[in-house]
Amino acid sequence: MVKTAENWKDFACIDAGDGEKLERWQNVVLRRPDPQAIWPKDKNEKLWQNADAVYHRSRSGGGSWEYRKKLPEAWTIQYGELTFRVSPTGFKHTGLFPEQAVNWDWMANLIRTHRDENLRILNLFAYTGGATMACAAAGAAEVVHVDAAKGMVQWAKENRDLCGLQNHVIRFIVDDCLKFVEREKRRGHTYHGILMDPPSYGRGPNGEMWKFEKEIVRLIDACLDILDEHALFFLINSYTTGFSSTALGDLMKATVLAEHPDGTIDAGEVALPIAGRDLLLPCGIYGRWERHEGSL
Repeated sequence: MVKTAENWKDFACIDAGDGEKLERWQNVVLRRPDPQAIWPKDKNEKLWQNADAVYHRSRSGGGSWEYRKKLPEAWTIQYGELTFRVSPTGFKHTGLFPEQAVNWDWMANLIRTHRDENLRILNLFAYTGGATMACAAAGAAEVVHVDAAKGMVQWAKENRDLCGLQNHVIRFIVDDCLKFVEREKRRGHTYHGILMDPPSYGRGPNGEMWKFEKEIVRLIDACLDILDEHALFFLINSYTTGFSSTALGDLMKATVLAEHPDGTIDAGEVALPIAGRDLLLPCGIYGRWERHEGSL
C-alpha cells in the first residue's frame, strides 16, 4: 500500500530524477539530493535551472546551500488549518517532511471521531512538531512532544504559536525517548495514541546511542507498557534504508497486535506525487495499528 500526500497547496514536488528532487515551498523553489529518484529528470531543463537554492553534498560529508537569489532566513507554509515555519538547514532539511501529511490526516481524523474520549497522545522523535500540531488541532486533550534535540523542540514551539495552539495542552520535553517512556511507566501514565519517527542512527541528549535495528523492539515493548487499554492508534514511521514495510508490518503484528488484538495492522510506503508526471517519489515507510470501531 502506498499513501500519497495529495492535499498540499503551499508545497509541490515539481520534479524528481537523477538523484535529485525539485520542490516548491510556498513561492520558493529548492533543489535537493534524493537517492530514491533513480529515474531520469524531466527533459525540460528550465524547470531545474530556475531553482532559488541548490543543496550540494560534500565529499567529506554534509553539504551546503548555493543561493541563486536572496531568500528569507525562514518563511511559513500552510497545510489546511496548520501553519509551519520552513528554513533550509545545513543538513539539507527544511524543518518539515511534507509526505507526513498522510499520517497527520489519518491521526487527525481518528482523533476528531473520538475526541469525547479525552485522548492523550505521545509523539516520540517529534522533530519540529508537524504531527504534534495536527493531533492538538484535531482535539486531543493532551499531546506530549518528545525529542532529544533542544533546537528542534524550540522550533516546534514556534510552530505551535504559528498554528494558534497556545491554549491547547502540549507538553514539550527534551529527553531521550526510551528513557522518557520508561519513566512514564513508573509514573503510571498511559496514552491513547503513540507515534514515533525513530532515526536510523542517533544520540540522546546525554550521548545515548540509538540504532534502529537494535533498539526498535525494545522501544515498542516499552511503549506497549504505557499504551492505554482503550488505545486508539499506534504509528511507526521509518526512513531507515533496507528496512521494508513488510518487515515493519510483521514487527507490529508480533508486538502491538499481539497485545492489542482489538485492532488491525496496515503497513506500506509514504510518497509524494510528482507534478505533471505519472510518478511517485517514495519517502519512507509506515506501520499503523488502529482500534476496531465499536471494540470499546
